[in-house]
Amino acid sequence: MTAPFTACPPPPATEVPVTPPAPDALTYSLTLPAGPQSPAIARAATRMILRAHALDDVTDAALQVVSELAACACRFTSTAEVYVSLRYRDGALRVVLYDGHRRHTHPRLAAACESRRRAALRLLSCVVKSCHGDWGFGDAREPGGGTRMWAVLPREGARSYHAGA
Repeated sequence: MTAPFTACPPPPATEVPVTPPAPDALTYSLTLPAGPQSPAIARAATRMILRAHALDDVTDAALQVVSELAACACRFTSTAEVYVSLRYRDGALRVVLYDGHRRHTHPRLAAACESRRRAALRLLSCVVKSCHGDWGFGDAREPGGGTRMWAVLPREGARSYHAGA
């Protein structure tokens, strides 16, 4: 019996120093199904991403924010997926979620829908405020349309949120 032939040689054995990625290198995007399991998946992914980038002190606030935005996106979307984006820039974590729910053309329906979305994000508002951050939502600028929700968590504010937990 002969050994199997392979056209690809094995990679050379080299020692590659393992250095954790810096916080400023945090740039991740996820597309999740618009279902009840997605907030938990978004939290788990966010926890691992923040740990990998040595941003453990932001984790408590970030997990709450990601969870609230993902739950709201899944509740309001008319599409099968939602999109999550995590970025760390200028000392702050930026969390963005896109869902497929387009703005209503009728003014009263648009106002009622906006009011329901704000009510669904009350806890998010409290967390972001306690971190001295900012949040909001509006029309998505992407070709598919929908709604873009976002939150900015300054690291120092999220640190104090973590300390108060």
